[in-house]
Amino acid sequence: MNDANKRFEALGYALRALRREVLEFRFDYPLDIDPEAGPKDSLHYYLYSEKLSWSIMSMDPTGVPRARNRLTGVVYKPAYIAWWGLVKLGHYLRHHDEPSREAFLRQVDWLEAHAVVCPDDSVVWVNDYDCLQGKTFLRAPWVSAYDQGLVISALVRGYRLTKRPHLLELLQGASRIFTLGVGEGGVRDSLDSGALYSELPGQSIPGIQDGFMTSLLGLYDLFVETEDPAVKKLFDDGIAGLKAMLPVWDYRRRWSWYGSRGYLCPPSYHWLNRALLDVLGRLTGEQALAECAEAWKPEHLSSFARAEIFILFLLTKNGARIRNRTWRLNLAKVRALASEEAPPLMPTTPLPQYLRRRA
Repeated sequence: MNDANKRFEALGYALRALRREVLEFRFDYPLDIDPEAGPKDSLHYYLYSEKLSWSIMSMDPTGVPRARNRLTGVVYKPAYIAWWGLVKLGHYLRHHDEPSREAFLRQVDWLEAHAVVCPDDSVVWVNDYDCLQGKTFLRAPWVSAYDQGLVISALVRGYRLTKRPHLLELLQGASRIFTLGVGEGGVRDSLDSGALYSELPGQSIPGIQDGFMTSLLGLYDLFVETEDPAVKKLFDDGIAGLKAMLPVWDYRRRWSWYGSRGYLCPPSYHWLNRALLDVLGRLTGEQALAECAEAWKPEHLSSFARAEIFILFLLTKNGARIRNRTWRLNLAKVRALASEEAPPLMPTTPLPQYLRRRA
């Protein structure tokens, strides 16, 4: 692709993004909390929707979804596959349709087959593509608390449905990555009070809130299933970290910030943050989480507050684009960053020894 075509493609992405952010901005989102999720005998996941958009999906011939992005190409992402499976499981539980059950189990099969079992019996699900987001560059393969947590939640329910012993074996090794610091190739950022688990290891603290909270739900599911006190400790550490960092993610008790205050969240991310916070408040009984989740409900916003959030979102989102010069980025440049001939221009997170063999 020549330079003119690349500029035209970048302009097309920019125009579509602006159209979506300006003309399709809404203060609601089709995502519901499922109150039946949590107990050991439940197959329900904490969130469910009948109306989600899967606009970035590219389904492979076997029925496993891939994610499409201009900086990664079409890739298999464990979290995306796990989420698709959990949504299909939710369809099955509500409509009792066998195709949805089969679709869920197809994702469980893929996740089982692509687990990386390490010499110390720890288990991870890696992203086998290079990732550049803001100032954070991750060279394939890389681990993520978000992927790990959502996969755990999917496999816990896969085990409850099928009772396949190998799924439980994988789950019993899935928590170790939460004990390793980011500097050791793990996902843990320790705090004075508790810890954070990073969706993009190496990103500035506190990082992406929804990915962190999703990982906490995975740890909660794992503890409920295995009753392992070490997993409960990891979950408790995360809840303490969430409480400590909640003021950083909070915008005036009205809305949430994306990442480390990179920009104000678009409605879909804010709705997800609020729902996850509500769920974790219910599971833990932590009043601070429940109160913040209540304050973040869009129905509490006045017309003036809605206008304020909409304008500030547009200003901060486009400010982030300018800071990171996103219009200059494309898949070829990301691949060049990952190549030996063009070493990364920014720090990368160290790769665990057990993953270096695969690089």
